Amino acid sequence: MDSKQIADMVIAEIRETVPELADQPISPEDSMAELGVDSIERSEVILSTMEKLGLKIPMVQLHGPKNIGELAELLFNKSAG
Repeated sequence: MDSKQIADMVIAEIRETVPELADQPISPEDSMAELGVDSIERSEVILSTMEKLGLKIPMVQLHGPKNIGELAELLFNKSAG
């Protein structure tokens, strides 16, 4: 799985977690905060994505990415070892 597929997975989780965004275009360049995803919903999206990827990473290690693409890249790098 590459970072593009992980970004698609994150976007799918956003749409599932925040139904109001189901029909809104979302790209890897978008930030969850800018989309109106609150901190609790962001945590749910990230935890669900990590679970699907089989990753166990402390949330503190996931701070820093500015958008969905950067988050996907970080998760990809963690999954690759």
